[in-house]
Amino acid sequence: MRRGIDDLRTFYGEPTGTLVRRLLARRLDDAWGEANGSDILGIGYATPWLDAFVGARRVVAAMPAGQGVELWPVTGRNRTLLVDERRLPFAAGAFDRVLLVHALEEADDPAALLTEAVRALSPAGRIILVAAARGGLWARAEATPFGHGRPFTRGQLERLVRQVGLEPTAWSQTLYVPPWPPLLGLADGFEQVGRRLIPGAAGLILLEASRHAYARIRPGGLTQRARATSPALLPQPATRPVTDLGRTGSGTDGVDAPDEPF
Repeated sequence: MRRGIDDLRTFYGEPTGTLVRRLLARRLDDAWGEANGSDILGIGYATPWLDAFVGARRVVAAMPAGQGVELWPVTGRNRTLLVDERRLPFAAGAFDRVLLVHALEEADDPAALLTEAVRALSPAGRIILVAAARGGLWARAEATPFGHGRPFTRGQLERLVRQVGLEPTAWSQTLYVPPWPPLLGLADGFEQVGRRLIPGAAGLILLEASRHAYARIRPGGLTQRARATSPALLPQPATRPVTDLGRTGSGTDGVDAPDEPF
């Protein structure tokens, strides 16, 4: 069962939630910046970060029925709606960017949810999955939203996106500080040390993916990966270059891990 909208809103109104919001916002800014000219869809509870995409043409927040919905933004025309996560009410290819936060961990069927997100993604679009890290301390902190549902490893997220016809293109981590109030004031220091010395201590994993092959859309909304007949059928998304994060090692299933950081 999903965490209710009241619990999520309360958490992000407290000091711990404010910290999480700030640290995750840094990583999203590294990846997408202001998202100039893009149509953006947030799935789950993404509203704490959607305001940052000030260059976007359109921003919509889709909140699962089991979670509940809130009015967003506070002023102006409401841009949130309550959805069935297995059947999103959007046309195929309607969004250039899709952001999933507090979406996969408590989904009854993460692959079905992601399949619908991919259906709404444009052919050259980019998607970021944000999930609680299985090896991090935040996945054990039941006083936070990250201590509920199903945490993920990087390999599990890579397999999940490949299952729905995408390829990983970049990844990042954040939230290295332990979820203990006396240490939260040292969060920036933990970020600097953690990504270099103890990467396994991160509380959140971010994985970006895009279409590197055609995907056929079935009438029922399920996506089946198809073999590409040319190595350059679709334009490749460009990741903003940054120098503070890097990756080594290889991914799962015998495929090298993506080398573009964000």
